[in-house]
Amino acid sequence: MSSPFLVPPRLFVGRDVFPSGVLVLAEFTSLREAISGLVPDGSTVAMEGFTHLIPFAAGHEVIRQRKRDLTLVRMTPDVIYDQIIGMGCATGLVFSWGGNPGVGSLHRLRDAVENEYPAALRLEEHTHAGMAARYAAGAAGLPFGILRGYTGTDLSAHTTVAPLLSPFDGEEVVAVPALNPDVAVIHAQQADRKGNVGLWGITGVQREVALASDRVVVTVEQVVDELELRGPNHAVLPSWTIDAIVEVPRGSHPSYSMGYTVRDNAFYTRWDAISRDRDVFARWMEEYVTAPEDFAAYLSALDAGSLTSMVPDG
Repeated sequence: MSSPFLVPPRLFVGRDVFPSGVLVLAEFTSLREAISGLVPDGSTVAMEGFTHLIPFAAGHEVIRQRKRDLTLVRMTPDVIYDQIIGMGCATGLVFSWGGNPGVGSLHRLRDAVENEYPAALRLEEHTHAGMAARYAAGAAGLPFGILRGYTGTDLSAHTTVAPLLSPFDGEEVVAVPALNPDVAVIHAQQADRKGNVGLWGITGVQREVALASDRVVVTVEQVVDELELRGPNHAVLPSWTIDAIVEVPRGSHPSYSMGYTVRDNAFYTRWDAISRDRDVFARWMEEYVTAPEDFAAYLSALDAGSLTSMVPDG
């Protein structure tokens, strides 16, 4: 059975080139222009970042521009996808786990699945390992990834996988289709002025999704003359793997960017109350996301101490 979430395989790995063979390098631009030009309605969009470096600023801009009919891809959809789904931007979700970390359910996601509000949401669920294998295959230009998994559960009956026999020893393994999103959106700590991006800490699958996707948008905490070789797990995405870079300090709030910001734990706790009620959620999103001009205005509300005043403590 074919999956509604699969996109045509890429012909090659890496960014597009001009007819002359010169690589198209990253462009420094505004977040508004990056999302407007690279995330059209109907796109398959992967916003990755595990625990930290979650691209909230870019997600808010997707909402602000009222993008529609998106298929969202993310290993661990959390508050950022709760907001995007709750605002009616998405009609599909490819994922391996969903929740408000350390708190509980994603109430806007649950409402979409259980009640088709504000729109029905198609689901394709995989394991963490399955999603990682799909990204890795997409990054390598392969049609599928292979892993041990899914066997002994009923998940394989509800998703897109296929059993394979190893040609070497006959062991049964599972093939998962490659993931090649139309657009990857990630947040990182730094970009240098040549367009290379550096990130460190828990890097998750940011590298793989960037290499697997047709277009890549990166928001960064800071543009620097030279990347700092900090650790742990320092990784560099060269300019030719990226389409647009946007400097957005604190662009991962309420998650964090290791070495730059700290996690806003109180926000995650209070989001549970904000997102439970449709009307409260809609008012909050209007006041703090769609009405403000940009993410800087959202941060101004945060600094003023009014970000979650709509819902009382406790």
